[in-house]
Amino acid sequence: MGVFCLGPWGLGRKLRTPGKGPLSAEQLDRIQRNKAAALLRLAARNVPVGFGESWKKHLSGEFGKPYFIKLMGFVAEERKHYTVYPPPHQVFTWTQMCDIKDVKVVILGQDPYHGPNQAHGLCFSVQRPVPPPPSLENIYKELSTDIEDFVHPGHGDLSGWAKQGVLLLNAVLTVRAHQANSHKERGWEQFTDAVVSWLNQNSNGLVFLLWGSYAQKKGSAIDRKRHHVLQTAHPSPLSVYRGFFGCRHFSKTNELLQKSGKKPIDWKEL
Repeated sequence: MGVFCLGPWGLGRKLRTPGKGPLSAEQLDRIQRNKAAALLRLAARNVPVGFGESWKKHLSGEFGKPYFIKLMGFVAEERKHYTVYPPPHQVFTWTQMCDIKDVKVVILGQDPYHGPNQAHGLCFSVQRPVPPPPSLENIYKELSTDIEDFVHPGHGDLSGWAKQGVLLLNAVLTVRAHQANSHKERGWEQFTDAVVSWLNQNSNGLVFLLWGSYAQKKGSAIDRKRHHVLQTAHPSPLSVYRGFFGCRHFSKTNELLQKSGKKPIDWKEL
């Protein structure tokens, strides 16, 4: 005996249960809920070390996808044979600094620093007491002309910004020591695209700072009607004079945040 299943994936399809009567709506619902729970368990097993709780809630769907499982395997294998930066507990520092729903500003970077004790999971930022790299020195120079009373903090740790809701997100989140871009096109870009996409679709009035062509390409799908986008050259010594100096992105960001009814960033709080 067969019955027509009216579930969302079985409209018009006969469901046969040998030796038993048709499945009830309650049974069908339970099957679907069990499937969903199984997928969540799979994702939970793949949660990376140090991934912030609020971010996990909204991005855990990525963890069970084949590309992410493959990516985690690749990074684990790299760590067996090479020094990889940042260390595992700091790869996702950007998820630990503030709740996903408290993000106000997004700065997109490209690749983590590949020298000892530099990278710690925030783009452009380095751990103390490592001296600020050239790009960050140029960021500080622009801040000193853009933000009243800004003084070079004497270090390169941007955690103070991250705690205020500035997402400092690299496109690629790990790198082999002394080999720039050694982990590119392994899956990180797909994951960080998913992060940007979630923020684009689920937040309002964010300010995206896109410095350089790479960041601008990564941010090309941002909804300009829903968010604010400020673009200029990258702050590296090679391109800083092509528009980064004088861009005033930090004061402009605060003006846009205030117009959206949000608290501005205290760029001096570092």
